[in-house]
Amino acid sequence: MICRGCAGSDTVRVLDLGAVPAADHFPPERSAIDSCESAHPLAMELCLRCGLAQLAEDDTTPEEPRGVEPLALRNQAADAVRTVAVSGFLDGDTVLEFGSPHGGSWLGLLAARGFCPPPPGKPASVVLDCFGLMHEAHQRTALRHRADATASDGVLLLQFHSLAAIVTHGQWNALRHGHYAYYSLTALQRLLGEVGMSLSSAWEFDLYGGTVLVAARHGIRSDTSPAVRRILAAEHELGVCTPHTLGRLQRAADDHARVLHDWLDAMADHGRRVYAYGAASRAVALFGRASIDRRLVGAVADASPAKQGRRMPGTNVPIISPAALVAADPDLVLLTVADLAEEVQAQFPQLSGKWVVDITDGDGPNEDPALIPGPQQSCWNRLRTYPAV
Repeated sequence: MICRGCAGSDTVRVLDLGAVPAADHFPPERSAIDSCESAHPLAMELCLRCGLAQLAEDDTTPEEPRGVEPLALRNQAADAVRTVAVSGFLDGDTVLEFGSPHGGSWLGLLAARGFCPPPPGKPASVVLDCFGLMHEAHQRTALRHRADATASDGVLLLQFHSLAAIVTHGQWNALRHGHYAYYSLTALQRLLGEVGMSLSSAWEFDLYGGTVLVAARHGIRSDTSPAVRRILAAEHELGVCTPHTLGRLQRAADDHARVLHDWLDAMADHGRRVYAYGAASRAVALFGRASIDRRLVGAVADASPAKQGRRMPGTNVPIISPAALVAADPDLVLLTVADLAEEVQAQFPQLSGKWVVDITDGDGPNEDPALIPGPQQSCWNRLRTYPAV
């Protein structure tokens, strides 16, 4: 394939999930499961020239986002703006944002600091992109647009889910339709250079297991921060731009689906009623590869009203409201998005002690019987009970 970043043709496949359902298409609950529903190829390619990991192909049609922005994301945005301000990167008075289809915005946070939109057609002092760039099929063109929108003495702030974190934690299901690129700082530095920008600073956050926020400026600069150099060195040591390292994600995908299915099957055999929370796009491929049905998971609760009354793609598992989850009073609740743990623990004290967090860390078996309540007391440590608040 042609690289979405540098237009090179030297790419190699590092993760292939086969045919899976479209990640953002949630059919009505009572609709029949169409044979074509789970027929969309999903694979990751690595460009050996620029190091960009990317979606191999996408034959799905994007749907209107149905998600609700989690508290963890809102808190992290506020933390990021404070951090950038303290570091001296919020100069000027105009701001432009390239948003994400999943919602969320930093504009309100910048408005509170005196920033306003630039005049039509004029560049901005600060250009924001929080998880937006990855949704662009033509990466180089999209990055050029962001560079052109940044004033000559302005700053481009880009936040992304770190490819190093994805590999280290075995987060294979970060790969999904509509997400066209997966960034290492190494690859992003090269792509920024092609549009005449360079890295000035970087900050790391725990969101999604590891995200990076970078500040980029026009021109070739010599004031790169120690944080940038440290992250680049760590990526080099990990080999994050090599097929060998990214190939770990294939094993993580296979192991994760098998372990989750076996655990759910054991719970069902022992009469333990398991529900889930979080009908997230990242859970779609997992439910399909783990062959999850209503026998294994009674339903998935989600805070988004637009998803309620639908079902997980490719399965007969319905999506219900959080209130319906509490009323069902299951024995265990599998949390599909670990970042929601603090939020749901606080919101639903009735479910205290029932949470099991799905963690794709790939560290191998953990025999601690305290990890999982009930008859099945041997499990990989990617499945953990979350302690009550």
